[in-house]
Amino acid sequence: MMPESAKRSDVPRSGWQLYLSLPVLVWALYDFANTIFTSNIITIFFPFYLQETLGGSEKLDQVASTFITYTNALASLFLVLLTPLYGVLIDRTGRKKPFLLPLTLLCIGSTLLMGAASYWQTGLTVAGIPLPLAMVLILFMFSKFFYNSSLVFYDAMISDLGSEKELPLISGYGVAIGYFGTLVGLAVYPFIGDSGFHRSFIPSALMFLIFSLPLFLLYKEGPGKQAPAGPKPSFFSGYREIWQTFKEARSYRAVFLFMIAYFFFNDAVATAIAVMGVYAKTVIGFSTGQFILLYLVSTVSSIIGSFLFGYVTRSVGSKQAVGAVAVIMIVSIALASLTANQGLFWTAGSLYGISMGAMWVTSRTMIVELTPEAKRGQFFGLFAFSGKVSSIVGPFLYGTITLTMADYGNLASRLALGSLIVLVLIGLAVHLRVPYTHKK
Repeated sequence: MMPESAKRSDVPRSGWQLYLSLPVLVWALYDFANTIFTSNIITIFFPFYLQETLGGSEKLDQVASTFITYTNALASLFLVLLTPLYGVLIDRTGRKKPFLLPLTLLCIGSTLLMGAASYWQTGLTVAGIPLPLAMVLILFMFSKFFYNSSLVFYDAMISDLGSEKELPLISGYGVAIGYFGTLVGLAVYPFIGDSGFHRSFIPSALMFLIFSLPLFLLYKEGPGKQAPAGPKPSFFSGYREIWQTFKEARSYRAVFLFMIAYFFFNDAVATAIAVMGVYAKTVIGFSTGQFILLYLVSTVSSIIGSFLFGYVTRSVGSKQAVGAVAVIMIVSIALASLTANQGLFWTAGSLYGISMGAMWVTSRTMIVELTPEAKRGQFFGLFAFSGKVSSIVGPFLYGTITLTMADYGNLASRLALGSLIVLVLIGLAVHLRVPYTHKK
C-alpha cells in the first residue's frame, strides 16, 4: 500500500514511475483479469451461446435477445439488494481485499460450473427449457452477481493508490490495461470457431483466475480501522446507514445529481455491452469472425479512449470530460441503430469503444472528486447501487421492446437500441446541472 506521505504529496509521480509502482500495477492487472470475464462471457460467448441455442429466425433471434437482457436484469436485481451494504463494510473496516478475493473466486467458480453444465446431455426440462440451458442461465446470473459485487471493493481501492492529482491517470491506466485483457481473452476464439460457443466458458474462467493472482498475492493493504467498543452492529443494520448516507447525499447536491446522471449513462453502457454481439450478427449481418474483429477494433479504441481521457480529465476537469463522452456515446448509438451499412457500423463500434472506456475513467474520477473522504466507501456503494438499478432498467427496457415487437423482426432490435439515446440524453441534461469547480 502506498505510504501516506506519498499520498499527501502535491507533486504527482511521472507516468512510468506511477504506472509501474507495485500497488498500481497489480491493481491494474486485476482489471485486465476481470475484463476477460466481461468480454468473453457477458458480451460475446454467452450471448452467442443463447442465440445458437434459441435462435434460427428473425423472430427467434428477438426471443434470444430477450433472454440475454432479462438474465442480465435479474442478476442486477439481486445486486441492488446487497451492493449498498458493501460500501458500509468498507467504511466500517477500511478493508477491501478481504472481500474482493472471495467474491472473485465465487465468480470464477460459477463460470466453471456454467461450462460444465453446458456439456451436460439430458432430455430433462424445466418449464419447457432444457435443464442444461436452465442451469447455464442460473449460473450466469450467479457469476455476474459475484463479479459486479467484487467491483465495489475493487473500485474503492483506487483512493488508496495515489494522490488526488494522480487518480485520473491511475483510473485511465487501469481501464486501458483492462481492455488489453479483452485481446488476451479472445485468444480462445481460434479454438472455438463459429459454433460451440460454450467451450469458451471454462478457459475464460481459468484466465480470470490466473491474472487475478498478482493482486491476491502481492497487494498489501493497510491494517484497516479499529472496531469501536460496544456491541458489533449486524451486517444488515447497514441499510440504516445507507438510508442515512442517501439522505446526506441529497444535501451534497453535486453528488446527488451526478448519481442520477450516472444512472442513465450506465443504463446505456450496461445494455449495449449485453446485446452488441447478437445485434451485430442478427441485425447488421456480421459473421462471428467479423464481430470478433470489430470487437478487437473497438477494444483498441477503448484503450486509446481510456488513456486519452485520463489526461483530458486532468486538463479540463471530470465534469466536462463526462459530458464529452456522453456526446460521443449518443453519436455511436444513433449510427448503430440507423445504419444498414457495415462500414458505418464499424465506425459506430469504434466510437462506442472510445466512449465506453472513457466513461469508466471520467465517472470514477468524478465520484472521488465529489465525495467526502470519510464516507467515500458508502458513496461508492451508492453509485454501485445506482449502476445496478440502471442495469435492471436498461436491459429490461431493451428486452421488453424486442419481446413485444418480435413479429417485426430486426426492426424491434433497432428500436430497442435507439431507445438508449433517450436515456443518455436524460443523463446529460442532469449532468449539466452538477455544481463543479475544476481544481487545476
